Amino acid sequence: MNQLNQHIKYGEVYRRSDLEYYSNSIDRHLAELTSEGILIKLSQGLYYAPRKSKFGVVPPSDHILIERFLKDEDFLLLSPNMYNSLGVGLTQLYNITWVYNHKRKGKFELNGKQFEFKLKTSFPTAVTKEFLLVDLLNQLEYLAEEQDVVLNKLPSKLKEFHLTELMKTTQQYGSGKTKRLLKSLIRKHISNE
Repeated sequence: MNQLNQHIKYGEVYRRSDLEYYSNSIDRHLAELTSEGILIKLSQGLYYAPRKSKFGVVPPSDHILIERFLKDEDFLLLSPNMYNSLGVGLTQLYNITWVYNHKRKGKFELNGKQFEFKLKTSFPTAVTKEFLLVDLLNQLEYLAEEQDVVLNKLPSKLKEFHLTELMKTTQQYGSGKTKRLLKSLIRKHISNE
């Protein structure tokens, strides 16, 4: 138990398999550490060594949590709430974070938060305004929004985007429907300038 305890660092997320090398009875030791509050069980086989502040326990960042869950750094976190920043008439708030990745699919609750893992062939390393727009149009039919409101506001908002980057992002990440829609809107926008 002492050897296991020495390898636990506050603020870190661990998989059971990360810690089993330091214990000859890992399940019993994990149960003891959890009951003592040294570890918090986040999900099956996933534990957090809580870091404390004067306000209480500091939760692990979503990025670290997902990285440990997937055993991979190649993913993108995106909340549908981010679409609201585009100013195209979206008003809904969602209590889920999407995880674009190459390994897992499905909904999981981790540390009391809802994550939906979506398999994607490609996604950027960071969310840009242009990617958000392309992804919004890819996902629009699945959102609880008035699609007509979004599509009617979109032409007047194009001037706020870097068009070359938007075209490139559309080609790389857009569905067929999204590519056709944005191609048409960008052509109209350019001809009206």
